[in-house]
Amino acid sequence: MTPWCPLGPRLLRVLLLCLPLPPPPRAHRFSAPNTTFNHLALAPGRGTLYVGAVNRLFQLSPELRLQAVAVTGPVFDSPDCVPFRDPADCPQARLTDNTNQLLLVSGRAQELVACGQARQGVCEKRGLEDVARVLYRAEDPGDGQFVAANAPGVATVGLVVAAPGRDLLLVARGLAGKLSGGVPPLTVRQLAGPQPFSSEGLGRLVVGDFSDYNNSYVAAFADARSAYFVFRRRGARAQAEYRSYVARVCLGDANLYSYVEVPLACRGQGLIQAASLTPGSLLAAFAAGPAGARPALCAFPLAELDRSMERARRLCYTAGGRGPSGLEEATVEYGVTSRCVALPADSPESYPCGDEHTPSPIAGRQPLEAKPVLQLEQPISAVAGLQTDGHTIAFLGDTQGQLHKVFLNGSQGQVYHSQQVGPPGSAISPDLLVDSSGHHLYVLTAQQVARVPVAACPQFPDCASCLRARDPLCGWCVLQGRCTPKGQCGRAAQANQWLWSYEDGHCPHIQSLLPAHRPRQEQGQVTLSVPRLPTLAMDEYFHCAFGDYDSLAHVEGPHVACVTPPEDQLPLNPPGTDHVTLPLALMFEDVAVATTNFSFYDCSAVQALEAAAPCRACVSSLWRCRWCSQSSRCVYGEHCPEGEDTIYSVQEVDVQVRGPGACPRVEGLAGPLLVPVGWESHLALRVRNLQHFGSLPASYHCWLELPGELRRLPASLEEMAGDVGLIHCQAQQFRPSMAQRELPVPIYVTRGKGQRLDNARTLHVTLYDCAVDHPDCSRCQAANGSLGCVWCSHGQPACRYGPLCPPGAVELLCPTPSIDTVEPLTGPPEGGLALTIQGSNLGRDFAEVQDAVKVAGRPCSPEPSLYRTSARIVCVTAPAPSGTTGPIQVAIKNRPPGISTQHFTYQDPILLSLSPQWGPQAGGTRLTIHGQHLQTGGDISAFVGEQPCPIQEPVCPEAIVCHTMSQASPGEAVVRVVFGHAQRTLLASPFQYTANPQLVAAEPSVSFRGGGRLIRVRGTGLDVVQQPLLSVWLEATAEVQARGARPPDPSPSRSCGAPAAAPQACIPLEGGLLQCSTVCSVNSSSLLVCHSPAVPDGAHPRRVFFALDNVHIDFASASGGQDFLYQPNPRLAPLSREEPTRPYRVKPGNVLDVEGQGLNLGISKEEVRVHIGDGECLVKTLTLTHLYCEPPPRAPQPTNGSGTLPQFVVRGGSGCRAGWALGPQRPPLRSPARPPPQVQMGNVRLALGPVQYETEPALSAFPVEAQVGLGMGAAVLIAAVLLLSLMYRHKSKQALRDYQKVLVQLENLEIGVGDQCRKEFTDLMTEMTDLSSDLEASGIPFLDYHTYAERVFFPGHGSCPLQPALEGPGEEARRVPVRQGLTQLSNLLNSKLFLLTLIRTLEGQPGFSQRDRCHVASLLSLALHGKLEYLTDILRTLLSDLAAHYVHRNPKLMLRRTETMVEKLLTNWLSICLYAFLKEVAGEPLYLLLRAIQYQVDKGPVDAVTGKAKRTLNDSRLLREDVDFRPLTLMVLVGPGAGGAAGSSATQRVPARVLDTDTITQVKEKVLDQVYKGTPFSQRPSVHVLDLEWRSGLAGHLTLSDEDLTSVTQNHWKRLNTLQHYKVPDGATVGLIPQLHNGRAVSQSLAQSCPLGESESYGPRATSGPSDVPMLEDGEEGGVRLWHLVKATEEPEGAKARRGSLRERDRERARAKAIPEIYLTRLLSMKGTLQKFVDDTFQAILSVNRPVPIAIKYLFDLLDELAGKHGIEDPETLHIWKTNSLLLRFWVNALKKPQLIFDVRVSDNVDAVLAVIAQTFIDSCTVSEHKVGRDSPVNKLLYAREIPRYKQMVERYYSDIRQSSAASYQEMNSALAELSGNYASAPHCLEALQELYKHIHRYYDQIIGALEEDPVAQKMQLACRLQQVAALVENKVTDL
Repeated sequence: MTPWCPLGPRLLRVLLLCLPLPPPPRAHRFSAPNTTFNHLALAPGRGTLYVGAVNRLFQLSPELRLQAVAVTGPVFDSPDCVPFRDPADCPQARLTDNTNQLLLVSGRAQELVACGQARQGVCEKRGLEDVARVLYRAEDPGDGQFVAANAPGVATVGLVVAAPGRDLLLVARGLAGKLSGGVPPLTVRQLAGPQPFSSEGLGRLVVGDFSDYNNSYVAAFADARSAYFVFRRRGARAQAEYRSYVARVCLGDANLYSYVEVPLACRGQGLIQAASLTPGSLLAAFAAGPAGARPALCAFPLAELDRSMERARRLCYTAGGRGPSGLEEATVEYGVTSRCVALPADSPESYPCGDEHTPSPIAGRQPLEAKPVLQLEQPISAVAGLQTDGHTIAFLGDTQGQLHKVFLNGSQGQVYHSQQVGPPGSAISPDLLVDSSGHHLYVLTAQQVARVPVAACPQFPDCASCLRARDPLCGWCVLQGRCTPKGQCGRAAQANQWLWSYEDGHCPHIQSLLPAHRPRQEQGQVTLSVPRLPTLAMDEYFHCAFGDYDSLAHVEGPHVACVTPPEDQLPLNPPGTDHVTLPLALMFEDVAVATTNFSFYDCSAVQALEAAAPCRACVSSLWRCRWCSQSSRCVYGEHCPEGEDTIYSVQEVDVQVRGPGACPRVEGLAGPLLVPVGWESHLALRVRNLQHFGSLPASYHCWLELPGELRRLPASLEEMAGDVGLIHCQAQQFRPSMAQRELPVPIYVTRGKGQRLDNARTLHVTLYDCAVDHPDCSRCQAANGSLGCVWCSHGQPACRYGPLCPPGAVELLCPTPSIDTVEPLTGPPEGGLALTIQGSNLGRDFAEVQDAVKVAGRPCSPEPSLYRTSARIVCVTAPAPSGTTGPIQVAIKNRPPGISTQHFTYQDPILLSLSPQWGPQAGGTRLTIHGQHLQTGGDISAFVGEQPCPIQEPVCPEAIVCHTMSQASPGEAVVRVVFGHAQRTLLASPFQYTANPQLVAAEPSVSFRGGGRLIRVRGTGLDVVQQPLLSVWLEATAEVQARGARPPDPSPSRSCGAPAAAPQACIPLEGGLLQCSTVCSVNSSSLLVCHSPAVPDGAHPRRVFFALDNVHIDFASASGGQDFLYQPNPRLAPLSREEPTRPYRVKPGNVLDVEGQGLNLGISKEEVRVHIGDGECLVKTLTLTHLYCEPPPRAPQPTNGSGTLPQFVVRGGSGCRAGWALGPQRPPLRSPARPPPQVQMGNVRLALGPVQYETEPALSAFPVEAQVGLGMGAAVLIAAVLLLSLMYRHKSKQALRDYQKVLVQLENLEIGVGDQCRKEFTDLMTEMTDLSSDLEASGIPFLDYHTYAERVFFPGHGSCPLQPALEGPGEEARRVPVRQGLTQLSNLLNSKLFLLTLIRTLEGQPGFSQRDRCHVASLLSLALHGKLEYLTDILRTLLSDLAAHYVHRNPKLMLRRTETMVEKLLTNWLSICLYAFLKEVAGEPLYLLLRAIQYQVDKGPVDAVTGKAKRTLNDSRLLREDVDFRPLTLMVLVGPGAGGAAGSSATQRVPARVLDTDTITQVKEKVLDQVYKGTPFSQRPSVHVLDLEWRSGLAGHLTLSDEDLTSVTQNHWKRLNTLQHYKVPDGATVGLIPQLHNGRAVSQSLAQSCPLGESESYGPRATSGPSDVPMLEDGEEGGVRLWHLVKATEEPEGAKARRGSLRERDRERARAKAIPEIYLTRLLSMKGTLQKFVDDTFQAILSVNRPVPIAIKYLFDLLDELAGKHGIEDPETLHIWKTNSLLLRFWVNALKKPQLIFDVRVSDNVDAVLAVIAQTFIDSCTVSEHKVGRDSPVNKLLYAREIPRYKQMVERYYSDIRQSSAASYQEMNSALAELSGNYASAPHCLEALQELYKHIHRYYDQIIGALEEDPVAQKMQLACRLQQVAALVENKVTDL
């Protein structure tokens, strides 16, 4: 039932439920283009709003309409300069944006205080009525007037507080940087007087060293008595952890004597982010906690906060800061001289705001802790609070621009509304203001100001939505009918007048109605039950509104009585209904208090709703309607006319004649239910309750609703006993228009003139036709016997109703059964086959055929469930001997049998063999089962093992084809075939499931789109694949698909004996994809040969893969990660460009040059075949744009059909036909005589034109005499010309041939290098994969931080540069004073002035060398390691001085070398800050590069004497000889006595890869690398303390060494022993044993000890090199010299002259003439192999995909700032600064010396390779263009192509860092504090101080003099403090 909404004007106003909800009111907004807003202030009295922005101040009305604007910037300024008038006073000044830092309203003076970042944060006063009017601006402000922070990222907060007679300004700010270090964090400033904003004579929070605490202020607010400041800072000087604090100051305390602060803690949360003060509590937002807690809101009761502060103040005043337990609970903070004291106990009360003698500033130690009341998903950036009607509401702004309204109900908070106010991602500013009326909230983001209603009550149109919103500020005002705040509801104090969602309040509603509905014809009273109805005044009243009709209401308690409207005031019933429903509203004036629906019904309309039973509809309806029988009327309440029976409603229980059971009705058919078609039938119906009609006579009729006809039959009533009777319908013959077997026909009865009797239920008679669906005799006789159907042979035999058939024509016996088809016609001898027999007259029921079927003379058992009467028999055959055959016979009793014309044969299927006999376990093998009589039965299934093998139709008599399914594991599986219930098994030859084929290599990986390129695929188990395919999935348009692809045939036809059809070239797939495939040929078990599929134009390859039966392998997986690439088809220009139809003339012996485009993109030279006619033109060179080939020496013959001249044809690949027509090519030009040229590369065939060979023209007939005369006459001339021509032609041909040979050589050389690179790269990637697995277990051997720092800080000083000296006897007493002195020196270094003076004084001394500068800088780095923020500040100052020094000389030279202390400090600072980045990001690719280099170097021979290697990148280290070598694998015994790892109990064999040309020392190094894989190098034994022992058999032990008695010496040259020398075979067993005697090696143990002397190496070096094997008697004339692979060339000429015979000298001379540069290809091979690892390393260094370390961003920002400060606009200079400071200073060092980072062995050859890579990195960082020429060094030529790409990476790196968000001072300090905490235990701090003092002692007088000359240093008594240090440290006897 659909509620009806009235259209009356009054109810449209009051019934709000029928109206859609209005949208929420839009917030007012204000924004200014290209302006960033900073702060917001509100004038309390006037409501005016003030917005502080970058370079602007805006004045807005309360509705955010712009009233005035003031421009505040940009201004010429610099943070490094005090405010100036003359720009010459600050040369570094630049046009600077002026960010608003503080915006406050002074109510007493009616002034606006605005402070910007410019001019050191000075403030100005402006008028409140016009913000553009400046009231005060200091023209020449002093440093006491520097108010706000001069950096935009540093917060400044403030308050204007009223003091007696004046307003004061309280300002708190963070540490900003230069020129602001002397500004205290908290100051009290005057607003009036001669010097506004000055803190002179007022309170300051004095801090010893601001950077120790680094306060970051969050908010400031005040109540009636106190001002509060919320901030974050470090806990104390020695603590790095930041904590949240709140500080309190008395409002009347202008000297800050009352300053008290206590820590705040929100349980489980991070630091405080925003705060607000509400009456009674401090609301604070905290960041997410470390344990995954979300950002939260905490509420701190103000009373508890004050108690905590009072406790701290009392303890510090009276108990020395200690609590009852004796622990310190309060102290005086910020490094001032004041301390907690013990004043009289009443001091806190006597001095509530402190005094001069009370300690200050006081800091409580015990935090005030609270639980979170609410947690949000996003960080909270703003908090505001409001208290109204006793409720506290919090407004939270988050960093994504959302405003959340929170109801603080007890200890829990509930977000009841959230809305997006600012742009998504734009944080809401902390300046979240509530206007003075409390009705609106002003929300500020960086782009806009928004005015948001505090409570949006009017947006809720009805009571339900008002209470559902759960807005604590809103409630439903009942008598006003609207959602209002409580204060706007006039009677809110009275009960049930204002409903609130947080109380048990429900909306007013009508609980019940009495009566629930009324008849529309009758006006009466309705009583409404309305609980908790508001009470009205005496002269007020309620009224009821029924739609538009008003009725006065009478109220008695909760009951309200109203009168319903008259009938003429009611609307009509909607069509198809018997009632109308109106809204009923209880009204107060025009306000709807409660509403419901009320229905008015019409009984006369009820009977029309159900025509089949009007009486039943009347008395059964919801309404109390009654039925008048004789008049057939449905009436309400009143009685029927006189003398007429009344049937009452079922709802009336006090009468007998009621309900549908009393209605006159037809109960059903008395007979018959089935009526035959065409036969006259008599119908009778049972009726009841007709006595209600009385004794008046009336006529009756029967009505039948035939299809297309309503037939009326006269009827008569036969009365019987009681209230029952019969209606007899006149006999009638029925013939429906459509023949149906059974047709139900509805029937009903009428009385008199259309008075219809009720049908008790749906009544119908069934007409049936025997002829329908009974086509034969058996089915006719099988019909339901009650129908009376017989088979009638009269006329046309048919099934008819019995009486319609003449008596003699009824057939009692049916004809002989007829068999039409039999399937199948063969079966196994075992029987059990389901045989299907179809025909007619196959029995009337199953009983007749149960034993009636025989097959070939054998009984066949019919299946009951599959039997179909007369039409189908399915029987199961019985067993019979094989070969039995015969017809099928169906014999129905009493009838002749039916015999089929088809014969059934029993045959025995035999399985003979399989092909193939094996296949992959993934399945997909096309298996052919050979045998005899396999086409037996119709239900044939095959199985391989337990897995089904789906059969491919059709089944042939001698073969079954199926496709195998996947198997869990390899192994044998028996093949069986099931024929119905018979099974045949092939036991003799089971199917073998083999392991799935694996692919390990596939090349090449590129092809032209035309396809056809030969792809060689290597793997294992490939011969088990039956039909391997190379397929490509294409994204193709519909046009492309329609052009060549055919959909796969769902049922491919296959005839027996025909070969398998070839797969379609291209088939469409789902999703618009196209699959094109080529069939691969199996060459062997390890080799497939495929041709690349053709890709049509307009299609884009998505996936290339191999389909090996059911195994699909992507090409990239098979090729080692290389995707298959399709290149555009090549294009060749015709040979004769001007006239393509003209033959191209070829001279024999010349090389043909064919031009084109993209010739070698998808094919190699070897694959191209060029034919001229039937001859071949040998391809010599193939480039991107040229093809050079050598034609046949003689003119070839034309090919068939190519005309009279040979054609120039280029072919490539196999010449296979393409599956696709190629895309548009150059149209061939044809002529009748000369067909066009053709070129084929793969499937791409192009024609280039006919070719004609130039031959000598035949001489014509000429007289001999004339010839002789002519010859003699011109003999001299011809001879001369001929001689010159022959000489020229010979020379030119020879030069061309030489050129072509060089091209061929270079081509072969390039291909060889490429192949070698690919092979080497594959081997290397396999090794690196193994290495990655090892790294997961053992990790990368990073140095611990202390060792790393010492190696970086003190290069060249060994591993323990600051080892303390041993104490001598009697020196114990000096330790304490020396330690005290060094501690004082450490404190003295914390003075910035002292440290800067010390550095500048030392650098000014002539004897202070560069080495001394670096040493002192590193000592300072160690001494200040725990205070990295301070060290960073020093570094920033020194860098600024250095820039000022170089800017007047050559700025590009700055930071180029490490000549000053600041440059070394910068190196150390970067090393500290980037250590974590090294470990987490850059270390892994750098270590993998190192290991890859080591692996490649070790794979080739390395000369142990000269240090030259076959595999290197360094030209000077290249072994330019061909040395034959063979790789060996030695089995190393690891265990007790064999050099195994300690603690191993069993001997193990570890394989180690070596070369037979390795010396024994080189072998030991490689063996140690393998045995101690994963162990840091410092923890391995030295190669010199172990011997290598070769073990053969049980007793054969031979100790191998580089030199022994077997060493070969010849001509004063002694060769080092190698494995080849000892003839050690592959797989030999060796062991490492301790060396019994070692006169040359230095002992080295596992535990690393400090060397006594300095070493230039950072870590252990490899022992293979020239220095390891010294030459013997080198200085003597006849001495013996050592050699390994090649003899050194730098020998004396005399020795060379005396050496060897003449033949030896000739060989040496010939070798010297060889081209050594041919070996430079080894550099290319090495470079190509390592290229990926070099790229990965550079990418890790120069990528910003991960967050850039903040130190790098901070440093680059500093350099940008210095450049701006000094007016350097040249981008090249800034590029050089950044390069010198980071890339060349730190990363090049890391690339060159990885032993600074890792605990590894770095051999000389690896070091040489790293030097080339480092030089490449250096070249990539330069700005100048990288030019190379023929005379450039080989090492520079090597990476000439990559350096431009690396340069782009550097430029992009700098650009990305420049565009990233700036690193603020606070963020940098936080990061440095974290680093200081991580490395708090700085290595050797006291030793560093002691070493530093030695330098101070050396220049003691100069340093003292410099300190005494500085006036500030005099005030700080720095010289005196240094003298105290000297008194304690000097004259010491021993070191610490």
